[in-house]
Amino acid sequence: QVQLVESGGGLVQAGGSLKLSCAASGRTFSMYTMGWFRQAPGNQREFVAAITWRGLKTLYKDSVKGRFTISRDDAKNMVYLQMNGLKPEDTAVYYCAVRNAMIISTQVSGYDYWGQGTQVTVSS
Repeated sequence: QVQLVESGGGLVQAGGSLKLSCAASGRTFSMYTMGWFRQAPGNQREFVAAITWRGLKTLYKDSVKGRFTISRDDAKNMVYLQMNGLKPEDTAVYYCAVRNAMIISTQVSGYDYWGQGTQVTVSS
């Protein structure tokens, strides 16, 4: 069992930055693939970014490439999402997720544990 708690969301103007954090507890964290997803009102939950064990590989949604950076600190059981150049279309609830596998998945069904989410609102 893995527990995840997100933080760092908030209200920011377009062009601004936020850094989301996800604290993990429970089973061995360092062996898992970690992901960030988001869900805007009326939309399905969508993949944003993911990072494998030891940060050996990362993957991003095309629309956030060059603006968002995912990272992890296995010693602290933390994963982060640095978001720069935020746009109104980035507004959503952001979720941290854990996948019990070494290969990245972009599918919601590919992840085993989820946090409760943190709201990110970008004003124009």
